[in-house]
Amino acid sequence: MKRAAVIWMVILLACLASLSALAEADAVSYACAEYPLERAGIALHLDCVCVDGAEPDRDILLVHGVTYSSHEFDIDYEDYSLVRALAREGYAVWRLDIAGFGQSGAVEDGFLPDSDYAAEDIHAAVDRICDLSGRSRIDLLGWSWGTVTTSRCAAKYPEHIRRLVLYAPILCGIGESEVTEPFHHNTWAHAAGDFQCTQPGVLDYSIADPVVIEMLCSSSWHYDGEYSPNGGRRDICIDASQALIDLEKISAPTLVICGDSDPYLNYDRVNAVLRDLPDHSRLEVIKGASHVAFLEKPYHRDFQDRLFGFLNDALIGP
Repeated sequence: MKRAAVIWMVILLACLASLSALAEADAVSYACAEYPLERAGIALHLDCVCVDGAEPDRDILLVHGVTYSSHEFDIDYEDYSLVRALAREGYAVWRLDIAGFGQSGAVEDGFLPDSDYAAEDIHAAVDRICDLSGRSRIDLLGWSWGTVTTSRCAAKYPEHIRRLVLYAPILCGIGESEVTEPFHHNTWAHAAGDFQCTQPGVLDYSIADPVVIEMLCSSSWHYDGEYSPNGGRRDICIDASQALIDLEKISAPTLVICGDSDPYLNYDRVNAVLRDLPDHSRLEVIKGASHVAFLEKPYHRDFQDRLFGFLNDALIGP
C-alpha cells in the first residue's frame, strides 16, 4: 500500500510538472489515433501521433525492443517524449507493438515472434502507413532488438524505406545464454534495469530523473504486464561472433546512434559500421550515455538533436 501511494504521488508530481512545462512552451497539443492492423491472424497495435491541426508531410515508424513495447517512446514528462519531439519536427509518428507485446494480440507460443517474424509485422505496418498517408516511403527507427527487426525489414523490403535509424544496435550476439522459457517474467526492477547505477542496485539520479524512471516502470507494468514473448531474446542471446544485422543488405541511408556506456553493445562492430553501410550514413556515439540515452537528463536533448540532424539533412536527398 505504501509503495502504491508513492507511485501515485510520483505520477501526480509528474503530471503537474508536465503541465507547468507545457504552459511555458506555448502549449502544443497532440492528436493520437489508432489504426486497425492484422497479420497472421493476430491484431497488431498501430497508432499515430501528430501535432493537433497539423498536416505532417512525412512519417516515421518507431519499433520497440525485446521486452517492453512502444509506450516507452512517449514518456510525457518535460521534454523527454521522443514521440512528441518528432511530431513537433513535422512528423506523423507511428508506433507498432509486435505480436504478443503491449497492446497487440497475445501469442500462445512466446518463441513465435522472433526477429524474422517481427520483421514481417513491421513490413505490414509500413505498408499500412504508406496506404493511409499516400506517401511511398517512410522513415524507420528501431531501438535495441528493434534494430535487428527493422534492419531485416529494411533489407528485405527496401522500396518503402526512406531513412533507417538503428538506435543502440544489437549488431551481434550479446553472449551465449540458454533461453528455455517461451515468456520472460517481467518485474519492476527489470524495467528499471537499463538505467545507469552509482553501484549495483542503486540508480544514478544525476543521470536519470526519478520521475522518468517511475513513469517508464509504471507504463511497462500497465501495458506489458507480467510476461513478454522470448523469441527475440533467444535470438540475441548467442555468441558475440554471430552477426544479427547484415549491414551490407541495407540500401537506405542509415543513422547508427548509441551511447558509449551501453552494456549490450559490441563497440568493435559499432565503430566499423560505416564500412558496410550505404552512402550518407552516419555513426553518432554520445559520450557517457547508456542504452536509454533518449531518457537520460544529460543526454536526451543531444540524442534528439543528432537524430533530427540526420532526418532533416537535405543533402541526403528526398
